[in-house]
Amino acid sequence: MSQEERYDVSRRVAIVGALTNTLLAMLKLFVGWIGHSQSLIADGVHSLSDLLTDALVLFSARHAQEAPDEEHPYGHGRFETIGTLVLGGFLLTVGLGIVWDAGERLFSPEQLLKPEPITLFVAAFSILANEGLFFYTRHFANRINSNLLRANAWHHRTDSVSSVVVLVGIGGTMLGLPYLDAIAAVLVGLMILKIGWDLGWTASQELADAGLEKESISEIRDVIGTISGVKSVHMLRTRKLGGHAMADVHVQVDPWLSVSEGHRIAEVVQYGLIDGVDVLEDVTVHIDPEDDEAGPSCAHLPLRSEAEAELDRLCNGLTCYEQKQRLVLHYLSGRIDIELYLPLNCFVSNRQAVALHNEFQTAVKDSEIFRDVQIWFG
Repeated sequence: MSQEERYDVSRRVAIVGALTNTLLAMLKLFVGWIGHSQSLIADGVHSLSDLLTDALVLFSARHAQEAPDEEHPYGHGRFETIGTLVLGGFLLTVGLGIVWDAGERLFSPEQLLKPEPITLFVAAFSILANEGLFFYTRHFANRINSNLLRANAWHHRTDSVSSVVVLVGIGGTMLGLPYLDAIAAVLVGLMILKIGWDLGWTASQELADAGLEKESISEIRDVIGTISGVKSVHMLRTRKLGGHAMADVHVQVDPWLSVSEGHRIAEVVQYGLIDGVDVLEDVTVHIDPEDDEAGPSCAHLPLRSEAEAELDRLCNGLTCYEQKQRLVLHYLSGRIDIELYLPLNCFVSNRQAVALHNEFQTAVKDSEIFRDVQIWFG
């Protein structure tokens, strides 16, 4: 799903949530005031605060779908992550507030008012409305794989549970159990704190470039393992970006392949992963002729111009060397292997070809740069 489609879904869900929360806030504040319910008024204030989170969802989703630019070459998916982190912090604040307020009421039961029966119906309606928002938002969060919408869905669920507390508290107060509301509120507050912590921790891990889960890593390795020409996989790294993820991987192929064939294998790996692993949006593939994690490094070896100058020095005056047509260098296991292409007129007999090979091999045997020479005639 494209970022534009993700934004359209997120915007629609946020608008539905904002309209519902506006209605609930006005209804709970008004009925709480005329019905003498302190907890319903507090729940109404809670619903007003939800409008802020809906606005945050809209803002984050809008920026997350923007295309990459010079300042954000990897796109704007982290706006969604930041929004999730802020929502987690907001839930922590709300949870602390509920626990604090409930604790005060436990020691000051005289502060509780005696609510009117109508407040029970409004609390029940709030539960149904918020539960509807929870399932609606979670459905689309899973559809577009958005942690931001998941966070907002759980926020709706906390609103629903807080309305349950209001319902129990009002009913308990009317039945002569004034402490019931406060005890339930503490439990709900702790639950909200747990949800806020989980969301905040997940978002902070994403901002710290935590990798994908083991199951996703195994899936990536399985997909690469099915591609022809791939010998092994190493240095696989992943990171999350909003509802998607990015990966870069080193793929080992036969060291004697042409550059173009190695590039073609890299393309197949790249698009195979993007098509085969849903969460991946971008993949960078590095082709290796050997496992550079295990073998000696070639980082100290010179590039072609310097290497060819050294080979010219070592092979100066050798038979047919000045007639060379092509020189192929293979950087393997800390040395350079050479493929030397000579014209066909340099080939007289098999015995002479062997002697010529030995001549070139002797010339480079003491070199710290070169290891082996293969000669081809054509």
